[in-house]
Amino acid sequence: MTGLVFSLHSWFHSNTWLVIRNLALFVVAVFWIATIAWVYKDARRRIEDPWLVGMSVLLGVVPFVGPLIYMLFRPPEYPDDVRERELEIRAMEQRLRTKEHCPVCRAEVDTTYLVCPVCTTKLKQACESCKAPLEPLWQICPYCETPVARQPAVDLDATVGLGGDPWGALEPTPAVRTPRKRRSPPPK
Repeated sequence: MTGLVFSLHSWFHSNTWLVIRNLALFVVAVFWIATIAWVYKDARRRIEDPWLVGMSVLLGVVPFVGPLIYMLFRPPEYPDDVRERELEIRAMEQRLRTKEHCPVCRAEVDTTYLVCPVCTTKLKQACESCKAPLEPLWQICPYCETPVARQPAVDLDATVGLGGDPWGALEPTPAVRTPRKRRSPPPK
């Protein structure tokens, strides 16, 4: 047993142990300084306030635990990424505001369309004189100065009898189809 204690004692006082110990301390010190430098660079990229950058670096000086705490509480995005995302959102909102959509099928339609090309819903009324699309609230055509003719309102009392179906007057009339002429079979 005394031989083992003596060999351990001589190992820890040998030059090999001193070199290993000093090398390990040097690696730990370099790693610690590198984590402080990383916290400083990362905080400068993520945080705009210089006071908060300084506080983050002070937190990063705490050996090994400080950078871990900083990583938990640092902002998740860079300010440039936040600005870029906000610009993209504003651009998308502006594109959505300028485009019109059909109220029935939500297809994208141009402001000059009278009818939706997808579902054939009537979007605007055409001017009787110049055929330009008119907004629903316009009283006069701004292109040719023709007064806008309004569609007469449907009087339900006049169109429906007292005991009749109130929705019968509003049903669309079925399209009238002309029967096709049948071909006679080819002669044999």
